[in-house]
Amino acid sequence: MKIAFQMDPIGDVDIAADSSFRLAEEAQARGHELFFYGPDQLAYQEGRITARGQDFSVQRVQGNHAHLSPEREVDLADFDVVWLRQDPPFDMHYITSTHLLDRLKESTLVVNDPFWVRNFPEKLLVLDFPDLTPPTTIARDLQTIKAFKAKHGDIILKPLYGNGGAGVFRLDANDRNLVSLHELFTGFSREPLIVQKFLPAVSKGDKRVILVDGDAVGAINRVPAEGETRSNMHVGGRPEKIGLSARDKEICERIGPLLKERGQIFVGIDVIGDYLTEINVTSPTGIQELERFDGVNIAGKIWEAIEGKIA
Repeated sequence: MKIAFQMDPIGDVDIAADSSFRLAEEAQARGHELFFYGPDQLAYQEGRITARGQDFSVQRVQGNHAHLSPEREVDLADFDVVWLRQDPPFDMHYITSTHLLDRLKESTLVVNDPFWVRNFPEKLLVLDFPDLTPPTTIARDLQTIKAFKAKHGDIILKPLYGNGGAGVFRLDANDRNLVSLHELFTGFSREPLIVQKFLPAVSKGDKRVILVDGDAVGAINRVPAEGETRSNMHVGGRPEKIGLSARDKEICERIGPLLKERGQIFVGIDVIGDYLTEINVTSPTGIQELERFDGVNIAGKIWEAIEGKIA
């Protein structure tokens, strides 16, 4: 097959951790042709969805891991699969790319389905499952957020469309920074904030569960660094081997059918204790860590699902 990756610069990725690199590596091993372009090179041109980018191959040698051919312009309708893999922020640039890629649906499989990526932001899809999530409020209004904090005492405050642990604050019962943080966030953004009851179980880890075409295939545990609330690996969280608990399986059985129906082939959910906190569909990570811990070819499972849909 002809495979295009819409992603951030491939020359900058960490080949020991990056899921897009692992997906490309597995695709190459299966005999598929690879093409790379950045989201800035995606375009609509008189009825065609085009991209300027480069054919490429990969090898597991950091710093010499991607061999790129001269740049050329392609019609993405000529490809079998387009991967939507650039990292958030989930802003209007990101949303516009989903609108453009959605125009390929008659000719090309876009993974994950861009229509539902656009309508399934990580911190909003969980609202469909209130019994699985911690107490949550989404608001820009300060009085509403204050009332939530007064009720629950210890809370997590974060940007609604943030990623990688950036801008995540814990405000305990004695904290006096809520008003200042609200001023800070609303001063540079018109977006609401999301507030959740703090879950002490995060000290034991924030579990990333990987689902492939709606089915759970494994999990890793991300443990916060000493003195840190956030467990994201971008900010020093430590990955650990862990299995799926009965509660994890219950959560996945509830959300899996919806993800499969809506074309979300590669999804990473976040579970703290017994609670689902996020459903990551834009550019989930965790493949390589899970493969190392469990000895399972997760990238292969993802490609098997895609190849089955193409067939």
